[in-house]
Amino acid sequence: MNNPLSFQTVIDSVENLSEEEQDLLFELIQKRRIEQRRAEIAKNANQTLVAFKAGTHKHGTIADLKADLLDEDK
Repeated sequence: MNNPLSFQTVIDSVENLSEEEQDLLFELIQKRRIEQRRAEIAKNANQTLVAFKAGTHKHGTIADLKADLLDEDK
């Protein structure tokens, strides 16, 4: 996109749509966000399967997971 629209410009444009068009746009955005999230989950699942098959995955107890997560925050 050469000239991205400002957030306020988008809001103003949406407000100029009819209620029906706004509802349709809202539905479309929701569906696209759901599909994006599904694609992200599928990608993560595939990466996990590859790591598992390669034997490079992490495994352990809940305590191990907590310790690992807390160490990453530092």
